[in-house]
Amino acid sequence: MNKDNSSMPLLVLKNVSFSYNNEKSVLEKADFCLEQNDRIGVIGAIGCGKSTFLQLIMGLLKPDCGEISIFGERLSTEKEFSNVRTKIGYLFQNADDQLFSPTIIEDITFGPLNQGKSPNEAERITTNLLEKLDIIYLKDRITHKLSGGEKKIVAIASILAMNPEFLLLDEPVIGLDPVTKSKITKLLKGMKIPMVVISHDWEFLKEVTDRTLTLKNGQFES
Repeated sequence: MNKDNSSMPLLVLKNVSFSYNNEKSVLEKADFCLEQNDRIGVIGAIGCGKSTFLQLIMGLLKPDCGEISIFGERLSTEKEFSNVRTKIGYLFQNADDQLFSPTIIEDITFGPLNQGKSPNEAERITTNLLEKLDIIYLKDRITHKLSGGEKKIVAIASILAMNPEFLLLDEPVIGLDPVTKSKITKLLKGMKIPMVVISHDWEFLKEVTDRTLTLKNGQFES
């Protein structure tokens, strides 16, 4: 019998624990579920494990115990995680960790090219996206010469270019000027895509998500 993907959760963590160097657990038998239409904010004290949580989902860290399932499949090996990473839009907290090509267009076309798109198709996707985000003027700019806000928008563009099935956003508006923050807020509000958004900004989370969970003592609380 075929699985009904339309009603299946996109992401499930079950009894997941993780600690660094066998010290106190950052996550302690934590459960989390992202449904098809969910837009969930995650808030918590500095160092409580919010970024670690996203890295576990992406397979960049391995849990001490527990299960991680994405698109209905339980994942544990690097190969299994690598097969789903291109379907997830993961935004690093620091845009410099995301952008690695000399120019903006190279950074944004990298994802579509990696998905098998032709160079012409990848450039078309990039140009359309830059126009939609009203940053076409950045197309030929040198990446390392951008401002912090410009880098953040370009980093978001680089994941949207891959047409992900859901987003994992780590502090998308931290340290941004009001104009850039407003632009990103408007962009995310207008997107019809499930997402998990980490932020310390309550007002921002109220704008772009439907509910907020607090990560405290290694578990998620409503």
